[in-house]
Amino acid sequence: MNRQRLQVFYAGWVQGVGFRYTVSRLARGYEVTGVVRNLADGRVELVAEGDRAELDAFRQAIRDSEVGHGIRQEEARWTEAENEFRGFEIVR
Repeated sequence: MNRQRLQVFYAGWVQGVGFRYTVSRLARGYEVTGVVRNLADGRVELVAEGDRAELDAFRQAIRDSEVGHGIRQEEARWTEAENEFRGFEIVR
């Protein structure tokens, strides 16, 4: 399996609305590992690793979720997986 690393910065109405919790809950349905965290500038950062197809499906599920309507901007970067995560968690 060719594991990839996806880093996404979400901007918009993404803090204080359960965005991180929703992303964490959605992650359980996919074979991905990683973290989601609030940033001081009001954005949310997602770093996830897994198969490219799983990550694409996970990213689309976030867009389609109840908090997806708050996303106004999404900046994504793809790199090779670093295999640093064991599960998926919310970082404070």
